[in-house]
Amino acid sequence: MKPKVLVLGAGMVGSAMAIDLMSRCDVTSSDISESALSFLKNNYGINTLLFDVTDKDRLLQVVRNYDLVVCAVPGFLGYRTVETIIEAGINLVDISFMPEDTLQLNEKAIKYNVTAIVDCGVAPGIPNLIVGYHNTLMQVDNFQYMVGGLPKVRTFPFEYKAPFSPIDVIEEYTRPARFLQNSQIIVKPPMSDAELIDFQNVGTLEAFNTDGLRSLVYTLKNIPNISEKTLRYPGHIKLIQVLKASGFFDKTPIKVNGVDVVPVDVTNKILFKSWKLEAEEVDFTVMRMTVQGIEDGVKKEIVYDLYDEYDPITKISSMARTTGYTATAAVNMFLDGKFNEKGIFPPELVGKHHNCFDYMMKYLEDRNVIYRKTIRNI
Repeated sequence: MKPKVLVLGAGMVGSAMAIDLMSRCDVTSSDISESALSFLKNNYGINTLLFDVTDKDRLLQVVRNYDLVVCAVPGFLGYRTVETIIEAGINLVDISFMPEDTLQLNEKAIKYNVTAIVDCGVAPGIPNLIVGYHNTLMQVDNFQYMVGGLPKVRTFPFEYKAPFSPIDVIEEYTRPARFLQNSQIIVKPPMSDAELIDFQNVGTLEAFNTDGLRSLVYTLKNIPNISEKTLRYPGHIKLIQVLKASGFFDKTPIKVNGVDVVPVDVTNKILFKSWKLEAEEVDFTVMRMTVQGIEDGVKKEIVYDLYDEYDPITKISSMARTTGYTATAAVNMFLDGKFNEKGIFPPELVGKHHNCFDYMMKYLEDRNVIYRKTIRNI
């Protein structure tokens, strides 16, 4: 009998995960959008369930019918949804980019005998997995990664398309950026320390601070320096700074013609259309991860580079592939009995198990998501 898996969220990434899992699992995809569910049901024969995850009692009732849940809801719903799944006693893999610290749910997950692998997308996700792995092999003194998902055709004005809900992207631009410097947590404004970086297959991109380290500022305390930056086409940051400085990201209601309006909600609605990645629109994901430290008495630098594009055969976007397949790799790893510890586990706590690291990287390689590794002595 196939394991029963529920995917919460049928957006671009949620759909890719459901499709990837259907060959092995009895998959049900759920969402509040009938059209998104109809696409999966009509084109792939995937079971669908229309319901709202904010209805806690209903969520508790639903998830108990499954062996495992994949959580792909918007970030602002993530923490509460993950907490409810844990309270139902169901194992889960999560990719929601929530502002809260999921490590706070560790004791609850242990209490309910749940394995919860969180932040398991492309980034956060793979960088965590990689640094967790190398942290067992060497004395790491510096880890940095840069990542971006972009449309191949640059379209005025933003030259950007969002594979996720725009509100989650706005969070990247407004949430203070944390990183580790000399073993101290440093906080800087989002979009600070901008620099231009050249990438093969892409050209010059703009890198700037965002709060992508997540659990890494707490879990790998032996590494003194850890940082992360987001990548966009040059000039994008100025456009975002104009919107931010003008109040378009404000969460405090203002009155418009006697009606209370939350500016960021309006911005989210407007940007949803402008940032929507259209069907069969070619996008790419670029990422560079750099690990520096001492291994066997030798100072080394290990670099992983990713360049991935939209797949014209499956018609799945690059960001959906790189994010979704990381999560489904974790799902299959769990179902194969490779990882069964109880509690909250960001990927760096999974990657320290070499069999888990090898499993997930091979899973991605089998789907042509390839991280190219180079090593040099420094």
